[in-house]
Amino acid sequence: MSDVVLRLAAASDVPILERWDRAEHVIAVSGDDEPWDWPREIDVPWQEVWIGEVDDLPIGVVVVLDAAAEPSNYWGDACGPLSPGTFAIDIWIGEPEAIGRGYGTAMMKHAIDRAFDAHDAHTIVIDPLATNTRAIDFYRSVGFTDVGPRRFGRDDCFVLELRRPTVGEKPVPAQGAGNSR
Repeated sequence: MSDVVLRLAAASDVPILERWDRAEHVIAVSGDDEPWDWPREIDVPWQEVWIGEVDDLPIGVVVVLDAAAEPSNYWGDACGPLSPGTFAIDIWIGEPEAIGRGYGTAMMKHAIDRAFDAHDAHTIVIDPLATNTRAIDFYRSVGFTDVGPRRFGRDDCFVLELRRPTVGEKPVPAQGAGNSR
């Protein structure tokens, strides 16, 4: 298996991001709320959009965003009052043939590292569909704990969180390794 390399998204990535956003397998695991406004999403100061590539081909996207600074207040009080240092992650594999090959694990490790190390987050939240038990189990396997069910737009989700380990605690590492450019 080739390694996943992550790079920041650029305007030239918008067509593939829009294609992935409309893909049936992505909608099935992420919900059917409004599609992302990718030209805007890749150019806002409160989030980073990373493209995962394998052998120079884009296979997925991971978004690391400052949930407290995000202006729509999407996260509201999903995990209690939001404070600076609460980050959220959105992630999906856009290319169906790349699913189940460990790439998502490497992308998630990158996102967790970015939130904790580059942004000094104290908490990371994620909101898979409540019916997406495979994703929920995956997030638990990399250290996320249950917050509980929440409704976002038309979607019934299950919120999980990962808190920054305190001094002396061992973090639960995500398996797999990704590289960043």
